[in-house]
Amino acid sequence: MTPDMSRYDLARPLDATVADHGSPHYRFSDVRCASADGQRRYVVRMAVPERAAPAAGHALVCLLDGNAAFAALTLEQLAALDATGTPPVIAAIGYDTALGFDVQARSFDYTPPLDAPGVTLAERARGRIGGGAELFLDLLQTQLLPGIARHAPIDPQRRALWGHSFGGLLALHTLFTRPALFSRYAVADPSMWWHDGYLLHHALRATPPALARPVRLLVMAGSSAAEVAAAGPRPLRPGIDPEVAARARAERRCVPPDAARQMALRLQDWPGLAVDYQGFPGISHGPLLATSLGPALVFCSEN
Repeated sequence: MTPDMSRYDLARPLDATVADHGSPHYRFSDVRCASADGQRRYVVRMAVPERAAPAAGHALVCLLDGNAAFAALTLEQLAALDATGTPPVIAAIGYDTALGFDVQARSFDYTPPLDAPGVTLAERARGRIGGGAELFLDLLQTQLLPGIARHAPIDPQRRALWGHSFGGLLALHTLFTRPALFSRYAVADPSMWWHDGYLLHHALRATPPALARPVRLLVMAGSSAAEVAAAGPRPLRPGIDPEVAARARAERRCVPPDAARQMALRLQDWPGLAVDYQGFPGISHGPLLATSLGPALVFCSEN
């Protein structure tokens, strides 16, 4: 079963998932909770190996944008993970919606609180409210991860986090601010342009965090950054305001086309952090979500 992920549409309803088709290697369940203010409702779609857990527990791979990520998982990927003998638990952290993305919720949850006083805008061109990353990470640390561990035995030393686009932004923010929360991080086309290149500037200027144990990072990038820099406007989908689209393109030109690679090179200097970089020529931003999942699952779960 190979899902059609060629169209990256934030308003696209969910397709059937591996849970609908069933797998001989994994069983499926959901964990639900709400934000402290009740404004955002979360669904963690879990895939738990049928194999018995190792003595220390299963490795755990958490996927941000969990609705779309879970829809991109394939039965072949689950079979390949089972064939390793030590398949991980997969926890796709999404929202209680029939859509692949909850645009407003992810804009808030996945962006750091940089503006003070006032409200951080997740995307200035579109006016989406952001700045809720610390609240989301508190929820992840105190509610979601313990809830996942109640459904399957988890090795706390082998937790990993994957994110694409804004999800990659949040994963890197987690690495920068709470590095001990996960031992491995995988990011695909992280939003390097966000707030005038926050990620790249942080990597270049910030004092590396003290790591109590070794941490690994995989940075993956498609061809979209170079395409945006080359700058021919692409045809807009129906309903997209041309002025808003133009402002969004301008935001994305604030960093060099290879900003993700530059960041990865800089982070290689951080003590205790091992960094890998993988490029995907010819794969644009949207399709990289699904394309990156296979390498990320292997990276995040290997011994």
